[in-house]
Amino acid sequence: MNKFLSFIFVAFFCLLPNLTFGSGKCIEGDCENGQGTYTSQNNFKYKGEWKNGLYHGKGTYILSDGGIYVGEFKYGMRDGQGTYSSPDGGEYIGGFKEGKKHGQGTYISPDDSKYVGEWKNGLHHGQGTYTSFDGSKYVGKWKNGFPSGRGTITYPDGRRYAGDWRNGQYHGKGTYTLSNGRIFKGEFKNGKFIRHRKIRDEE
Repeated sequence: MNKFLSFIFVAFFCLLPNLTFGSGKCIEGDCENGQGTYTSQNNFKYKGEWKNGLYHGKGTYILSDGGIYVGEFKYGMRDGQGTYSSPDGGEYIGGFKEGKKHGQGTYISPDDSKYVGEWKNGLHHGQGTYTSFDGSKYVGKWKNGFPSGRGTITYPDGRRYAGDWRNGQYHGKGTYTLSNGRIFKGEFKNGKFIRHRKIRDEE
């Protein structure tokens, strides 16, 4: 039992493209201070509120690749609550800060994997739950996009690990339960058992 981490962490950070003006024109309303619609030669479109010539307030931004953001803006950047739908079918609903996912939010990837929890600077950070398309489920702490701290993962075949994590791997004290019910408790390092004791056999 030298390898326990069959959980495959999928980096679905849903990278959002930068919102840029490019060359275009205001086709409706007031695109300085008010409500207006702006289109560019790069085939993106913004419709919503403006302040000092910047997106500010509530609006809809349609990118040239088909991605759509609907929500709040602050001085030209996504800031506040919003929804981003990517052209590959992924969707993020939640908080933004200075253009990045931040605060509480939910991301559903194109393969139906799902993360619900806290974000910081565009990455999973804080308390969160990740459910993989294969049925694996992790509940616990995250740091800079990876499970780190205390957390529990449950696999479709019944295996379960509860304990410490670091950079997406079992690391520290934890309890590992096999699908047949056998339980091992001990210390892990970089995803591997380094010291353990069996505390229950299969029934």
